[in-house]
Amino acid sequence: MGSQPTDNCRLQEQQRQLGVEEVNSGRSERAKWVLNSPEPPSLLHELIGSVKEIVFPHGSSHHSSSSSAKETRAPKRAVSFLQGLFPILAWGRSYKVSKFKKDLMAGLTLASLSIPQSIGYANLAKLDPQYGLYTSVVPPLIYAVMGSSREIAIGPVAVVSMLLSSMIQKIIDPVTDPAAYRQFVFTVTLFAGTFQAMFGLFRLGFLVDFLSHAAIVGFMGGAAIVIGLQQLKGLLGISHFTTKTDVVSVLKSVFTSIDHPWCPLNFVLGCSFLIFLLLARFIGRRNKKLFWIPAIAPLVSVILSTLIVFLTKADKRGVKIVKHIKGGLNPSSVHELQLKGPHVGQAAKTGLICAIVALTEAIAVGRSFASIKGYHLDGNKEMIAMGCMNIAGSLSSCYVATGSFSRTAVNFSAGCESVVSNIVMAITVLLSLQLFTRLLYYTPMAILASIILSALPGLIDVHEAYYIWKVDKLDFIACIGAFFGVLFGSVEIGLVAAVTISFAKILLNAIRPGVEELGRIPSSDVYCDINQYPMAVKTPGLLTVRINSALLCFANANFVRERIMRWVAEEDDEIKENTKGRIEAVILDLSNVTNIDTAGILALEELHKKLLSYETQLAIANPRWQVIHKLKLATFIERIGTRWVFFTVNEAVEACVTKLTGPGSC
Repeated sequence: MGSQPTDNCRLQEQQRQLGVEEVNSGRSERAKWVLNSPEPPSLLHELIGSVKEIVFPHGSSHHSSSSSAKETRAPKRAVSFLQGLFPILAWGRSYKVSKFKKDLMAGLTLASLSIPQSIGYANLAKLDPQYGLYTSVVPPLIYAVMGSSREIAIGPVAVVSMLLSSMIQKIIDPVTDPAAYRQFVFTVTLFAGTFQAMFGLFRLGFLVDFLSHAAIVGFMGGAAIVIGLQQLKGLLGISHFTTKTDVVSVLKSVFTSIDHPWCPLNFVLGCSFLIFLLLARFIGRRNKKLFWIPAIAPLVSVILSTLIVFLTKADKRGVKIVKHIKGGLNPSSVHELQLKGPHVGQAAKTGLICAIVALTEAIAVGRSFASIKGYHLDGNKEMIAMGCMNIAGSLSSCYVATGSFSRTAVNFSAGCESVVSNIVMAITVLLSLQLFTRLLYYTPMAILASIILSALPGLIDVHEAYYIWKVDKLDFIACIGAFFGVLFGSVEIGLVAAVTISFAKILLNAIRPGVEELGRIPSSDVYCDINQYPMAVKTPGLLTVRINSALLCFANANFVRERIMRWVAEEDDEIKENTKGRIEAVILDLSNVTNIDTAGILALEELHKKLLSYETQLAIANPRWQVIHKLKLATFIERIGTRWVFFTVNEAVEACVTKLTGPGSC
C-alpha cells in the first residue's frame, strides 16, 4: 500500500512530462516558422511592383502560361491600363441622360461662379484677366478625362495664385517686364505638372503628407488674411502698393497710400457689393436649397457693377476698371517656356512648392466630398491627372490649376453626378471668352477684390484650429507656426515653419519611442502595458518589454537600450529588497518594429552582452519579416540562440519560465 502514492506520483510526472514535450514541440515548430521565413522582397522589386500597380491597377494572373491565355490576357491588360489612366472609359459606358441633366445645371452654376473668380485670381497672380479664364478651360477638360473625383471643380485658386505672385515677383517684376513674368509663370506651371505626375507615377504621395492637416489649416488661415489685406489695393483704388506679402508691409503700404490722392468711389462700390456677396453667402448657408444664390452672386455683381460704371462713366471719375480682356481660344504658349537660362533652377523650386500645395488642397477637397458620397479616391491617380492637366495647361497659356473648395462645394450642392460638370463649365467659359469679353471692359477692379474677399472666410477655419488645440498641442504648434510664418514672414517661411515643426514632431517621437513594460491580463494570454492596464500581472523573474516604434534605428536604439537596462537594474533592486531572486530573462516584443538598421542591431548586441553580465537571458518575440531577416544576416540569432526566438509573447513567457526554473516536483 505504501508504494501506491509513489506510483501515482510517477504516473502524474510522466503525463506532465509528455504534456510539456508536446507543448515544447508545438512551440518549437512555430519558432521555426519565424526563423525560416523566406527573404523579404528587395527595394528594387518593391519599386517595380509599385509602378506596375499604377500602370496595371487591376493586376493579372501569372499562373496560366498557355498561348491562348496570354492572347486573352493581353487585351484585358491593355483595357485595364487605359481605364486606369482614363477613368472616363470605365464610367462613361454607364452614363445616362438623367445624369447629364444634373451635370448640365451644375456646370452652368459652376461657370457663373468660375468666370468672375478666375478673373479675380488672375489679378491676384499678377497676370492679365484672360489667363485666369484660360486656366478654367484646358485643365478642367483634361481632368474630366483622367480624374477620378466626381465632385471636384478644377481651376485657379486664391492660395496658389498668391503663392505664384509672391515668389515670382522677387525674381521678375510683373510691372516692368510683364512678358518675362508671364513666361516664367508658364515655365513654373510646366515644372509643377511634371512634379505632380512623377509623384503619382512613383507613388510618392507621402511627400504631400509632409504638410500635415494642422499645418494646412494654419497656412490657409494665414494666407487668407494676407490675400484679404492685399485686396485693399483694388478696394481702395491704390496705385502704388508693396510687392511684399507679410501683413506689416501690406498695412504700412495701405496707410502710406491713403495720404496720396485716391478715389473713394472704388471703396463705396467694392464695399457695397462685398456686403451683397456676404449676404448671399449667409442665405446660402442658412438654407441649403438656396445654394444657387451665393453661386450666381459674383456674376450678378460683375454684371451690375459693369453697367453702373458704363452708364455713369465712373471710370473717368477715378474708378479703376479691368479694360481690355483678350478673347478667343487658348493660344499656344509652347514658345514661351523658358527651359534655358539663369532662372530655370528657381522655376523648378517654385514649381515644386506649387505642386505640393496644389496637390494638398486638391486631394483634401476631393477626399472630403468622396467620403460624403461613399467612394474611395486614389491619391496617386489624382496626382497623375493633376500633373497631366497642368503640363497641358502650361502649353496653352494657363497657370497652375487645382481643386477649389468653394467651387467644389457649389458643384456638390448643385447636384453634380460626374466630372461632366467640369466639361460643361469649361465650354461655358470658352464661349464667354469668344463672345462676352468685350462686355467686361468696364468691370471695376474693386468688384474683383470684393469677390476674392467674399471667398476668403471659407479658408479661415477657427473651429478646426480649436479642435486641433483640444486634441494635440504639438499639432497646434505646427498650425500656429504656419499661420504666423505666412502672416509676418512670407508664404515660403510659413511653409518652411509648418514642415519644420511637423518634422520636429516626427523626430521627437522617433528619438523617444514608447517602451512599455508588459504584464498578463488575468484569465487570458494577452500581454498589455501595465501602466495602461493596472490589473495586468507581471511574471516574477521576467521583464517583458514592447518597443513602440516602426523603426529601431540610429536615432532611438541607444535610448531603447538604456531604458531597458535601467528597468533591469531597478527590477533587480526591487527584487533584492523583497526576496532573494533576480531578473532571469528579458523578453523583447518586436511586433511593432517593422524594420531595423545596423545601429539598431548593434544596440541589441550590446544589450545582450550587458544582460549576460547580469546573468540574464535575452529573448525576442514576434519579430517582423525585415527584422528577422536582418538579425539572421548579422548572426545575432546565432549569438542569443535559436531557442530564444518565439512566435508570441505568451509562448516566450511560458518557455522562459520552463527553461529557467526547470521542471517542478510532484
